[in-house]
Amino acid sequence: MSASSERLPIVVLLSGRGSNLRAIDERIAAGVLPVDIRAVLSDREDALGLEWAAHRGYRARVLSPRGFGDRAGFDLALGRAIDEYRPGLVVLAGFMRILGPELVDPYAGRMLNIHPSLLPRHRGLHTHRRVLAAGEREHGASVHFVTRELDGGPVVLQARVPVLPGDDEATLAARVLMQEHRIYPLAIRWFAEGRLRYESRAARFDGRRLDSPLIANGDADAAA
Repeated sequence: MSASSERLPIVVLLSGRGSNLRAIDERIAAGVLPVDIRAVLSDREDALGLEWAAHRGYRARVLSPRGFGDRAGFDLALGRAIDEYRPGLVVLAGFMRILGPELVDPYAGRMLNIHPSLLPRHRGLHTHRRVLAAGEREHGASVHFVTRELDGGPVVLQARVPVLPGDDEATLAARVLMQEHRIYPLAIRWFAEGRLRYESRAARFDGRRLDSPLIANGDADAAA
């Protein structure tokens, strides 16, 4: 798809470096991801990903939670900001805030997140540290639909990596991040192409319910 009007409009939310945003942008530039990034929003003024987005020519905005009395007020304001761009999908790319129902419910089935663990294991923060502390031999990343439950929405796609002898948080995180950059644009592409949907509180791929996530398989799309 070449014209932006033929692409799925998306809004990206981030809080940090924006490496997943860059991976998405690379796939768009390569012509294999039919989406149009309408805006990049952040809750942090110092987010490097926001600065990169502005230099890349994307609309880049900050909405700081400091000006709101509670999380619900911030979520409502963030929802209004997102609505201005009329996205078909909201992409959480390292957005480090827990979202409440004021934002999640209006975008039910139209919000994806990438999480650095093999969900449902290790929801929340510090996943690499927790994997190492538990002595696990396998780690990975998961793409899931966002629901009210923290990191608890239906998981769509996962990539697995080995935990190697001598790994620390940094080396393990780097290995997982490489897989994030591979599987997140793929899941977004599936959604844009109509292959991936959220119906009746479950993920569906090519019309069938996913009772377990798809597993990325080398350079192939995924093993169903």
